[in-house]
Amino acid sequence: MSRRAPRDLGVLVFDGQCGFCRRCVEVMLRRLRRQPRVVAWQDADLVQLGLSAKQCQEAVQWVSSIGGNSREHFSAEDAVAKVLRNAGGLWRVVGVLMMLPGVHRLSGVIYRWIARSR
Repeated sequence: MSRRAPRDLGVLVFDGQCGFCRRCVEVMLRRLRRQPRVVAWQDADLVQLGLSAKQCQEAVQWVSSIGGNSREHFSAEDAVAKVLRNAGGLWRVVGVLMMLPGVHRLSGVIYRWIARSR
């Protein structure tokens, strides 16, 4: 009997000084059964994660936990979709839907509108 490798839940890097961002992370931690490790970019080792402060100031980031040079990286609405896909259950469906061409474009518009308004 073979065992499946555990899904890489990664690291979600968010703006710890943004009240809206903190509330979203709190909701995620309460609602999602499977969650990435979560860290405010102000407290993160950005070099180790392969991120810049500019990237983190512009959008939420998701980085795979798997070390080395082959890390996956998603930003903004793609990071949100990755977290939801990894969460399983109905959240996975929402994350998959977010990546469909028309929905993905709308997700990006909504994400950028919220980011500008926070």
